[in-house]
Amino acid sequence: MLISDFAIKRPLLTVVAMLALVGFGLVALTQLETDEFPEVQPPIVLTTIVYPGASPDQVEREVLEPIEEAIQAISGVKSINGEARDGFAQIVTQFVFSKDLQEATQDIRDAISVKRQDLPQEIEEPILKKFNPTDAPIVTLGLASSTLTPAQLTLLADPGITRELRAIPGVADVSITGAVKRELTVNLDPQRLLAAGVSVPQVVGALQAGNLAVPVGRLNGALDERTIRLKGRLDGPQDFMQLVVAEKNGRVIRLGDVATATDGVEEQRTLALFNGREAVGLEIKKTKGYSTTAVAEAILSKVEQLRPTLPTGVQFEVVKNKGERVEDSVANVQSALIEGAVLTVLVVFLFLNSWRSTVITGLALPVSVLASFVAVWAFGFTLNTMSLLGLSLAIGILIDDAIVVRENIVRHVEMGKDHYEAARDGTDEIGLAVAATTFSIVAVFVPIAFLEGEAGQWFKPFALTIACSVLVSLFVSFSLDPMLSAYWPDPHLEEHQKSWITKKLDKFNHWFNGLANGYRGLIGWALDHPKSMVTLAVGTFFFALAMPAMGLVGGSFFPIEDNSEIMMTVESPPGANIDYLRQKVNEALVIGEKQPEVMYSFVTAGGASGAVDVASVYFKLKPKAERLATGERDAESLGAVLREEVKSIGGATVAVFTNDFAGQEKQISLELRGANKDALQTVADQYLTAVKSTKGAVDVGLSTKGQKPELTVQIDRGLAGSLGLSVGQVAQAIRPAFAGLDAGDWVDASNETRKVMIRLSPEARARGADLAQLPIAVGSGPNASLIPLEQVARIRSDLGPAVINHLNRDNVIKVQANVAGRSLSEVTNEITAKTKDITLPPGVTLSSGGQVEQQNEVFTSIFVALGVAVALMYLILVVQFGSFLDPVAILISLPLSLIGVMGALAITGHTINLMSLIGVILLCGIVAKNAILLIDFAKFSREKNGMPLREALIEAGAIRLRPILMTTFALIAGMIPVALGRGEGAQFRAPLGVAVIGGVITSTILTLLVIPTFYEIFDNMRGGLLRWVGLTPPHTGQFRTMDMPVPEAGD
Repeated sequence: MLISDFAIKRPLLTVVAMLALVGFGLVALTQLETDEFPEVQPPIVLTTIVYPGASPDQVEREVLEPIEEAIQAISGVKSINGEARDGFAQIVTQFVFSKDLQEATQDIRDAISVKRQDLPQEIEEPILKKFNPTDAPIVTLGLASSTLTPAQLTLLADPGITRELRAIPGVADVSITGAVKRELTVNLDPQRLLAAGVSVPQVVGALQAGNLAVPVGRLNGALDERTIRLKGRLDGPQDFMQLVVAEKNGRVIRLGDVATATDGVEEQRTLALFNGREAVGLEIKKTKGYSTTAVAEAILSKVEQLRPTLPTGVQFEVVKNKGERVEDSVANVQSALIEGAVLTVLVVFLFLNSWRSTVITGLALPVSVLASFVAVWAFGFTLNTMSLLGLSLAIGILIDDAIVVRENIVRHVEMGKDHYEAARDGTDEIGLAVAATTFSIVAVFVPIAFLEGEAGQWFKPFALTIACSVLVSLFVSFSLDPMLSAYWPDPHLEEHQKSWITKKLDKFNHWFNGLANGYRGLIGWALDHPKSMVTLAVGTFFFALAMPAMGLVGGSFFPIEDNSEIMMTVESPPGANIDYLRQKVNEALVIGEKQPEVMYSFVTAGGASGAVDVASVYFKLKPKAERLATGERDAESLGAVLREEVKSIGGATVAVFTNDFAGQEKQISLELRGANKDALQTVADQYLTAVKSTKGAVDVGLSTKGQKPELTVQIDRGLAGSLGLSVGQVAQAIRPAFAGLDAGDWVDASNETRKVMIRLSPEARARGADLAQLPIAVGSGPNASLIPLEQVARIRSDLGPAVINHLNRDNVIKVQANVAGRSLSEVTNEITAKTKDITLPPGVTLSSGGQVEQQNEVFTSIFVALGVAVALMYLILVVQFGSFLDPVAILISLPLSLIGVMGALAITGHTINLMSLIGVILLCGIVAKNAILLIDFAKFSREKNGMPLREALIEAGAIRLRPILMTTFALIAGMIPVALGRGEGAQFRAPLGVAVIGGVITSTILTLLVIPTFYEIFDNMRGGLLRWVGLTPPHTGQFRTMDMPVPEAGD
């Protein structure tokens, strides 16, 4: 071959080329940023619109529906998920993957601007966020104290600490949870308002007019100018109390006569607790393109600097540190990579019984791995779990080419050739077969790298890293291997000069040669019983396909993972306030914190939307290794215990999550859509009953959350009209009194600008009777008088929806559940069986969401790419073998691995999931290698040496048995550390290693038996077909036998 001949002739140039690859690889490695996962940016935009005081019905009608209509008109919209709650609406818009996220965000902003005049004036400015699962906070900090109030902690956190954190390079955003901001609160007293004859709108108007700071112009002299500054802003609570709000019968009424103004805090609509104590949380996100570990380290360093500056009794703790998790994850993959490399090299030494051969072969590993970092850097990837996983999986493959080339060179030396000739001839003989196996592996991974959508973003680093490393290993095998074999041969040792280990391995090799001879007879038997072989191949394939249906192997989207953390969501019933939610959270904390595995807890509730019916509870567990060493439970077992214990919490719904890979989104989501809300609710209740009765379905609930108590105000329009009172005037009185109104701002003593909020005092808006007694102004001017609201309106208690959900503008109710104790596929199959008899009303449709929908999308993309990969492999093999039929016999080895995959997953208790599916992809490239080596040698013996087909197949099996088993054991050795799944997060990768090991074992065994039989069957079919069309089959020595001795070790 050109490359090997050149490398042997120019050894110095070959060494320089290898050193250059290693050097560039080391430089690239130092430049790479580290992250846990690839930076995936799905085009999803989250829009939040706050509409204070509005019911879910109002929010749906006045805000959600018009904005959804505007968004639907935007090009590239894939789906719209809308939700109307008490006081706010949320819309999650997903675009097609080709849509630019920046453009999508601007399109939504423009669409809302066009509709703005049709929306209520009272809504706050819409908040748009780009939703990105990999853009989660990298560090969460907790600021707690037993001496400071939440308001004081908030002031400490923002702007002081946040300003310091935002100054760190790579920090994109610092958001605060549990913040209680200061404000100037004006609490109105309805009795004093009534006594003074002053209405709520009058007070609001006086406040807005009397607390202003506006530019009023300047004085222009002959040669100078001076700005005029109007000091219209009030300075403090006492100034506000002196503000004149009205004049009645010559008497001045001040704000202090009808209300109290205090330097207070806003009404609490958010909550944070650290180990059960009031706290403020700081969530820090990093800028795209920065290393997670580097930014996290800088944040932790800044925390250490800030701690001494904080007041006594203030705790400043790290709650979550993604940088630590990234370091653990990367370290685990690196250790698996190193362990796999060591085991692989030991396998080579066992078979070749030469430390020189082992070194020559083993050099392919560091050169290929380091050169791959150049590709990772060039493609702009980070050093993450997926790219490193690609390398750790490639370990067994990278050394394959070197093993096959070196083994063939050694065989030629044993045939009596000198080392120079053996290196050249051995490489030439095996070169095309090795190239075909390598290009077949590349053909599998290139289509995977160019998958559409989010799946493509996830798999691109993994697939391209493997493809590049395998191509480099091919180059090393064709250059460094033959060159070192030619110039650094094994010395000939007499028997008495050999070490004890060499003698032991000599015995092993003698035994193996006997095994190779025995294998001749086995192939002969297989060729004599073609029907048995076909039955074996077809039977194992269909049994493997039937195993999931028989319940022997389950299916899920993600593998079970232990990241030393457990999350809960605590949902209070509709109508409950934040104090009630805090009680239920405290009950959950008592249950969680008594578990010996739990280190600390952190709770967050509320946020930008101000929803106070759901809290997120985070429990940090002891490190996995520490728990296993002391016999404590893993996250999944602890989650099952907590799930049972939280059932004792009455008046709240608690869901338990053992990992946050998909966020706190439930795994199963059945989406019932239709226009008729009553019909939807009826059928949703039927599905809810079915899901609750399904074994393995836990945390079952509906997205609607039931009914929420409301007060309905029905104006008597006739009576109101006779009094000169409009509905708008009534609304202007009720809204500020109960929802509160921002009546301007003021600058406090610390020079911070605060809101001025006006509303009824808390004790005056606690009961329905308070609403009935609200004073409403009738008439205007001096003749105006006040009457209670109940005189012109009927107030009654009612029930309304707590949450209204939309999917693509249709009403939707989701039946949601998590899975525990069984696989996702088993639970969904049972739910499907139980609900098949439920008749859907006209206009109601059913679809799947949650992980089931994601799983279907991703798996479909992968199977399409796999089909393209197999087609590419076929074309490569057609070119290699010069035949359209021979590659079919080789590709039959692909389904033979399936029984091993399913069997290994069933034995180890793993499921068919994303990672085991990656293992199947990997197997498609690997298992064809054995068949290629076998058939290539058979064709060579038949066409070049004129050997009959049967003899050629038997000879190929005997000669190629050693390299086939060597590469198989090397691959298994490389996969063992991955399959064991030790360390934090390593369980996530374990199904991949298990699938590859199982598939390689069965595929190798069946390939050695079945492939020669199929090749002979196809050859006979070809001969028969040619004779049928009147052509003569090519004569390749069918009638002449030729013995080729198998060299014994030591010959």
